[in-house]
Amino acid sequence: MSKLKKKSELEPGAIPFKSSKEYETGDWGITYPKIDYNKCTKCTLCHFFCPEGAINVREDGYTEVDYRYCKGCGICSHECPVKCIEMIVKK
Repeated sequence: MSKLKKKSELEPGAIPFKSSKEYETGDWGITYPKIDYNKCTKCTLCHFFCPEGAINVREDGYTEVDYRYCKGCGICSHECPVKCIEMIVKK
């Protein structure tokens, strides 16, 4: 299996046509999701709605974000029925 590439390693003008699992795209966004596990009901909707597959379900039923692949789109936060995911602006 080939090594995953970071955005900085791509050729100028390159467009990754495959899933972000082929490239570490986590540095592309300006926001990132933060999960409040005190509010989370383990519904896993964020996992199913994430277009990049960057949210994984842990063995305990909670989800966690793989920030190497999260582009910060905010779909997880929007779809969360209990609003336990807050989008934080990167510094």
